[in-house]
Amino acid sequence: MGKSWGNIKTVAGFFSAIVLTQFGANTSAIAADTVVVRLGLFTESISLAELQKAAKTGELSGSLQPYVKKLSEQQRRFFLGALGMNVPMSVVTVNKLVNTQIGTTILNDFATALARKDKAGVQALRAGLVLGSTAPQGLSILSFIAAYPSKRLEINLPQAFIVARSLNTAFWRTQQFMLALTHSGLSSDIAPQLDPKTPQIAFPFDPSQPGIAQVKILNLSLNDQKRNRQILVDIYWSTAATANKPVIVFSHGFGSVRTDLRYLAEHLASHGYVVAALEHPGSNEANTNSAFQGKTRVVMPQEFLNRPHDISFVLDELEKLNQTANNPLQGKLATNKVMVIGYSFGGGTALALAGAELQLEHLKQRCKKNLTILSLGEAMQCIAQELPENSYQLRDTRIKQAIALNPTTSLIFGETGLTKVQVPTLVLAGSADKTTPALTEQIIGFNKILSPKWLVGIIGGTHLSVKDPSKTLDQIGQPNTPISGGEVVGEQAADVRKYVKAIALAFAAQMTPEAKNYAIFLTSDYAQFASTAAFPFRLITQIPPDAMAVVKKFVEK
Repeated sequence: MGKSWGNIKTVAGFFSAIVLTQFGANTSAIAADTVVVRLGLFTESISLAELQKAAKTGELSGSLQPYVKKLSEQQRRFFLGALGMNVPMSVVTVNKLVNTQIGTTILNDFATALARKDKAGVQALRAGLVLGSTAPQGLSILSFIAAYPSKRLEINLPQAFIVARSLNTAFWRTQQFMLALTHSGLSSDIAPQLDPKTPQIAFPFDPSQPGIAQVKILNLSLNDQKRNRQILVDIYWSTAATANKPVIVFSHGFGSVRTDLRYLAEHLASHGYVVAALEHPGSNEANTNSAFQGKTRVVMPQEFLNRPHDISFVLDELEKLNQTANNPLQGKLATNKVMVIGYSFGGGTALALAGAELQLEHLKQRCKKNLTILSLGEAMQCIAQELPENSYQLRDTRIKQAIALNPTTSLIFGETGLTKVQVPTLVLAGSADKTTPALTEQIIGFNKILSPKWLVGIIGGTHLSVKDPSKTLDQIGQPNTPISGGEVVGEQAADVRKYVKAIALAFAAQMTPEAKNYAIFLTSDYAQFASTAAFPFRLITQIPPDAMAVVKKFVEK
């Protein structure tokens, strides 16, 4: 490989020069040729040449043997696989990425695996990534090491495994996709917004602001005797509620509770909507806690069917309540026109209710092959392989619209299940989501939906960014882990929740006489207007050609 890449394209040399200038004039004279691996008190120096040989032969031999003995068989396979993996990004894309907000987060993640964690260390990482991407074979661990501007690179191996596992191929492709949305001129209607000389579009009001109605909460405990399930429901409502507006139902994420999206329920209720936030007893926080104590499984396969049935059952009960005299919700519940909002595991539930067919044949084949599971979302879906049938249709015709926030879709709906969605659907994806990576779990699935659809991209958003801050307090200040992935939550994610309130209200209003007044907020113009320095927002109704090329490359692989 060496320390010089030979003939490099002009554009690569241009970006390399920029990075070298930013890092320091002497950077080009230095490159790493030795890696010091730290595993607890144990350290081992490994030459770049030895690592290159291991990547080529697929064997960890020679002076690597003392080091190999400290690793499990799974770690050895992962290590060899990581040495041979290339990051699917050009030098131009890498340079753009490392100079964005999410790029800075990635650099900080990487820095946790290195001995050098100061500002200069992050600058060195930036230089190594950009220069490494100019290698003929593209950016890889080896090209990064060879380009790293220091003779010695010290790595904390346990932390490096954590970082490497969370930044998988789907994650990198997601960054490519989001950068394509940001830079490719995806929509001519937002171009004027990028020119400061052009006046901003005037929006009639701010849909993220609360309505004038005072919100009340009715707590119910409903017993589905047929399935032996006790379902808790919080109904958010106000005296402004009318049957002219749809009932909205919330489906929470795995291992969580019905207050997952409390801020959103209160916002919608303040505008006159009735919101029913229910708890799925087979996949809520109590069930997960019981599983951790060894009392039950984390999730039973039947839960993929029970969750949609939970919502259908609650709608049946709300219809009874709507016709019951002397209760405050009598005549206010339009249970024949319902919008479902699901988050994470609940996002898949929402799509199933909207008509997406569970197609399990491919899932069963893939999951039984024990292929590497690169995300928690994929691992969760593999639980469904134990269901007896290969397909399930769980649509509830009362569902007229669906919002899926960070949903799981990559395996559970097979190749054509999402083409059967029957209602207008909005899908939200966060570019920094490592639990349900946006490209595999949301973007590819979005492209299969045939009904009227919207894709919202939260650039810099993580898996928990849309959740109520009361449910993410335990993540604030926590380091990177394979599950949380360095979550952006609490006050840091306030801009995300503000935008979610606006688009959810605008989407719900499409089933009311106020539809035209709110339609402007479901446009790329408003997404650009609502964007902040920390979180650029993007909204599209079809994937533009530049970004679609990223999707096709990933699917082909």
